[in-house]
Amino acid sequence: MAADLPPGFYAIAAADPGRPALIDDDGTRYTYGELLALVHQVSHGLRARGLTTGDVVAGVLPNGAEAVALLMATGQIGLYYVPVNWHLTEPEIAYILGDCDARLVVAAPEYAAKVPGAASGVRALAEGQPATAPDGRTAGAVMWYTSGTTGFPKGVRRPLSGAEPEAVVPLYTWFLGEVVDLTPGDDVHLVTSPMYHSAPCAHTQFALHLGHTVVITRRFDPEHVLELIQRHRVTNAMMVPTMLHRMLRLPEQVRERYDVSSLRQVIHTAAACPVEVKRQIMDWWGPVLYEYYGSTESTIAFAVKPHDWLARPGTVGRPTPTFEARILDEDGRDLPPGEPGLIHVKSGLGRFEYHKDPAKTAASMRGEWYALGDIGYLDEDGFLFLCDRRTDLIVSGGVNIYPAEIEAALLDHPAVADVAVIGAPDAEWGHTVVAIVQPAPGVAPGEELTAELLAHCEPRLARFKHPRTVVYRDTLPRTPTGKLSRSRVREAYLSDLAGG
Repeated sequence: MAADLPPGFYAIAAADPGRPALIDDDGTRYTYGELLALVHQVSHGLRARGLTTGDVVAGVLPNGAEAVALLMATGQIGLYYVPVNWHLTEPEIAYILGDCDARLVVAAPEYAAKVPGAASGVRALAEGQPATAPDGRTAGAVMWYTSGTTGFPKGVRRPLSGAEPEAVVPLYTWFLGEVVDLTPGDDVHLVTSPMYHSAPCAHTQFALHLGHTVVITRRFDPEHVLELIQRHRVTNAMMVPTMLHRMLRLPEQVRERYDVSSLRQVIHTAAACPVEVKRQIMDWWGPVLYEYYGSTESTIAFAVKPHDWLARPGTVGRPTPTFEARILDEDGRDLPPGEPGLIHVKSGLGRFEYHKDPAKTAASMRGEWYALGDIGYLDEDGFLFLCDRRTDLIVSGGVNIYPAEIEAALLDHPAVADVAVIGAPDAEWGHTVVAIVQPAPGVAPGEELTAELLAHCEPRLARFKHPRTVVYRDTLPRTPTGKLSRSRVREAYLSDLAGG
């Protein structure tokens, strides 16, 4: 069938409208033709709202057909699409919407209270609109929001190509085939993570461009995912290491209940995966785990296929096609194989910029080379091994959490004189958030203060950013210039945990 498929979702849907396209978590099914009709209606609805090439549309939407339709509609009429994490608080969402200059915000009814004035769902845009292709089709782009050391999210923006939406599909197809062995055809892709994250959203789009059927679940539940794999004969999926860990924690009799023999590619990313977790998954599922490493800014910079990983446990792979890699010391000198340093990459796929922040864009680059901010080394064969994540970044369950943002919220409480937020190792989540608090003079530390601080976080921070542990110290280390030394805080905390 693969050889008969035209390039890309829009062309596939026009040529084979009865092809299965999407199965929603509630059992609703769409053919490619039905999904294309909805995408066209949404495209016309967006233009009816006055949106033109280069404008920004934000979506606060759960996983499902409406989120997919908005993604594909903005992608064919030259708009920037900003998916927004619905777990964020109203002020956090408002910051992103203001920063991205969204001309229109589309929110599902269940999130409408967090987004005053938003359009009520994607169906409202589509209602009464024609199901024919819009005129002047041109490729749009997704603008992802990612935080930096300040803790405030920044939009990662790439220039619009001006080409028709199908123009980039041959590059997608070639790249995915090279990196993770995905090819056009009758495969079935399972979406397990929220589509406001870049990888799940991108893989949903890739799957439709390859002619695959997309099965969507709204939330990850390990047994439910196994049931979906068996029921729909899922061939490929994207997961994060926390999910793999949770699958392994299922009782043996539950795991044996489901047939996962259809799986050919399970791609994982977003955080380091413990070697033993990955071994156990491949003992269970077979050699189907593909891994890639990069960032929102760099995209997929390194990748490793199952058999290469089994030969070099722990590697995150070699540079992907079009990418080059260098390991540099603090002074920008190249380091030899085996010596850890700062990871830099360069790609022929085009450059990015941080929206409204040219200084941050410039600071992330060394000439043409982008600094991922992580420490690692290359072996003699060019395989990358990570030594540590960014110094301050906490990665919990595959989600990036930025200490400065949490510290700012806690410092807003009058009982807090100083605070440092770090990540503590956790077998399931990778890291958990720990707040080390210096109470204000006269304030007694203890359970009552902890409860008060967590209640203070409630309206200010999304739940996944809340500290899991709060400990108290008389003072926190700062440099002579006043900069908090998180590395010393982390070392002291981990030493205390170890009884050192």
